[in-house]
Amino acid sequence: MNAAEIRSRFLKYFEKNGHTVVESSTLVPKDDPSLLFTNAGMVQFKKVFLGQEKRAYCRATTSQKCLRVGGKHNDLENVGRTARHHTFFEMLGNFSFGDYFKADAIKFAWTFITEDLKLSKDKLYVSIYKDDDEAGELWQSVAGVEPERIFRLGEKDNFWSMGDTGPCGPCSEIYVDQGADMACGPECGIGKCDCDRYLEIWNLVFMQYDQAADGTRTALPRPSIDTGMGLERIAAVVQGKRSNFETDIFRALIDYVADRAKAKYHQDKETDTALQVIADHSRSIAFLITDQVLPSNEGRGYVLRRLIRRAFRFGRLIGLMDPFLHETARQVVSHMHDAYPELLSNQEFMARVILEEEERFSQTLDKGLVILEDELARLKAAGENRIGGEFAFKLYDTFGFPLDIVNDVAEKQGVTVDEPGFMACMKAQKTRAKSAWKGSGEKDIASMFQSLLEAGIKTKFTGSIRFEDEGRIVALLSAEGEPVETLVQGVGGWLVTASTPFYGESGGQEGDQGEAQTPTGSADVLETLKPSANLTVHKIFVNDGDFGVGQTATLTVDARTRLASSRNHTTTHLLHAALRQVLGDHVKQSGSLVGPERLRFDFTHIAPMTPEELLRVEQLVNRAILDNIPVGREFVSQKEAVARGAMALFGEKYGETVCLVEVPGVSMELCGGTHLTHTGQAGSFVILSETGVAAGIRRIEAATGWNALNHLQTLRQEMGEIQTVLKARPDEAAARAKAMAAQVKTLQKEVERLQTKLASGEGGARMAETEEIAGVKVLAVKAETASIKSLREQMDALKSKLPSGVAMLAAPTEDGKVTVLVSVSKDLLGKFTAPALIKDVAALVGGSGGGRPEMAQAGGTDLEGIDKAIAKLKELVAQA
Repeated sequence: MNAAEIRSRFLKYFEKNGHTVVESSTLVPKDDPSLLFTNAGMVQFKKVFLGQEKRAYCRATTSQKCLRVGGKHNDLENVGRTARHHTFFEMLGNFSFGDYFKADAIKFAWTFITEDLKLSKDKLYVSIYKDDDEAGELWQSVAGVEPERIFRLGEKDNFWSMGDTGPCGPCSEIYVDQGADMACGPECGIGKCDCDRYLEIWNLVFMQYDQAADGTRTALPRPSIDTGMGLERIAAVVQGKRSNFETDIFRALIDYVADRAKAKYHQDKETDTALQVIADHSRSIAFLITDQVLPSNEGRGYVLRRLIRRAFRFGRLIGLMDPFLHETARQVVSHMHDAYPELLSNQEFMARVILEEEERFSQTLDKGLVILEDELARLKAAGENRIGGEFAFKLYDTFGFPLDIVNDVAEKQGVTVDEPGFMACMKAQKTRAKSAWKGSGEKDIASMFQSLLEAGIKTKFTGSIRFEDEGRIVALLSAEGEPVETLVQGVGGWLVTASTPFYGESGGQEGDQGEAQTPTGSADVLETLKPSANLTVHKIFVNDGDFGVGQTATLTVDARTRLASSRNHTTTHLLHAALRQVLGDHVKQSGSLVGPERLRFDFTHIAPMTPEELLRVEQLVNRAILDNIPVGREFVSQKEAVARGAMALFGEKYGETVCLVEVPGVSMELCGGTHLTHTGQAGSFVILSETGVAAGIRRIEAATGWNALNHLQTLRQEMGEIQTVLKARPDEAAARAKAMAAQVKTLQKEVERLQTKLASGEGGARMAETEEIAGVKVLAVKAETASIKSLREQMDALKSKLPSGVAMLAAPTEDGKVTVLVSVSKDLLGKFTAPALIKDVAALVGGSGGGRPEMAQAGGTDLEGIDKAIAKLKELVAQA
């Protein structure tokens, strides 16, 4: 019986039993931000289980496409190395939405596997949740399973949840005994080991609860059923195979890859692993792209990229040096398009996407492997055996190396990888990606000056060679943008001249400020804008007299602010070049802001720059400044500029003729901004900050000239104040600060130890306040201010003296809030659970909480509510 027949029999069996056959949902969950991918059959029915959605049916059956590569169900590292783990798999499932419950779920499952699939009952076993007596009785009465074949397991094994949140409930699993030769040892058994002798083939979830993020569980509107049986696993059992990869699902694909690589399956372990990884990942890749996931550096696209690159890497290990995955994906389409016709309609696009990604990765893989091998050699020479997390992350950032590839290569040489360090870098990157980047902050001003643009009014810029010039007034506008003939004293508006030395805000550089004079008046130029490439407008305030259309105005730029802006603009070019030299050619400008006070430069780079990288960039920029290199400016055709190697920058629009700004030997860019004549005029350069503003976008803020000097003088002043406080010389300050920090840490630990000791003593003394309510011993008291740790230890002391009962401690925290702990002894869990009790209790101190059945914790903000909370607990116990 091949896999396609098993799938068909399953769906037809449940359809015959009143179930509606529902098509598989996509691998990208709809309206469920808690999941990266669909990882179980019930995902598309989540809102139905929660009572938020109704369907035209109350029974359903599916063969669901699933992917498990991250989060709780991360199977990636085991894929290809075991007989059962996969990234992509099909989950056969049947579902009841408030219709049938445990009895029918058990009957349907048992009948299908024993009668339709004809599995021997003598080889079947079941497990149930430890407290689910009902399920145990039903397995005996409905399915006829002997009691000795029923195993009770704990929450870890037999309480199912989709993730940290969502529908959940006790579950029951069906196992098949594959034979003693598959046993891991004499202690082998259900719930005792994870070997393949007793293989779980079907999981029946008795959906009763919805779990919130804080761990609390509330009853679902109607008890429901969610079952799942992996097609790959049951196919192996039915076909008598010890490995899923031996089934018809994978074997044809494996044979295709082996033939292409001129390798033999079952030749050696390394070859088998590579073939199995490629077969598994090819399925995932084909289905992900079909479901409109494309390779990228974040989210679902990054998962796809990891899979492509990991499979490509394993292909290299068996001699597949050229791109091949686009062809194995076609094999997946050939084998599976009958069940999933969407594969066929997306085949050509899928193959093109995969081929492009393979070609891109192939170009960088060899170089990255050399760097990795060099690092491994360095570690070996140094007697070390651990690759640093930052190094692994840099490999990912620069060469696209997923962590699992680094692990694969390192493992063969007996070297481990600092995965927590790598994940810390990844987490920092994701955090930065959530920032809202607003670009260069340029204004949308074209609409305000639309009438001028339509009239064809133009302005010639003369400010690249002079700070003062004369220009005929060709237009005046009111502050609101209405055309006027004059602007009089005490009034603001907009001045437009035929020529101007004022630079209008554009290209990330702020506009000039200065003064304007006519024979009849004078004004301050507050701001200069550039609504289009050939139009400059001046925002003015008339201090004296008036301005009229047709007059000649003398325009004088504030030389100090212009020079400061030019310092920052030229230095921005030096910074860009230095970043590319230090970090790599992948660095591109993504936005900038140049003003007289500072410069801000956004650029493409994933990882935060290290202190060493920042230092190196500062040194390179200052070296160019100290070399006092002439800054060249010339107008050439865009084609010529590009041919000469000039960089065109993000967000800029260029005409046929462009301004080429060159610092010989350092930088060459297309730029229409104002610049220095020599780099030495910048004076100095200092980086103020380096941060992340979006996914893959870093930002540097820096100062030059007098602003850099002011920054350094401020730091020196602050350092002096620190020295005074520490009573240390400059060369002693850091060591003295470290010593004081260590001392503070030691004292904090001592305070915590004393608090714990005091709290523990109070805990024992509180036993006299124990009450008996409705036959239950209850101890609910207010404790003194203490840390959470010491409060927990006080609760432990109470529990040791109260073997049966309910205990509650409520205490002010050191930051003026409230912490509440509730404990329920195990013998009382049939009556109470700590999360259920604490829910109402915490509300009275303005908070909420949750936890395990026997222990829950809550936080609140209302100190005045502690007494009410204590009274509420006693009331809840009395009502039970």
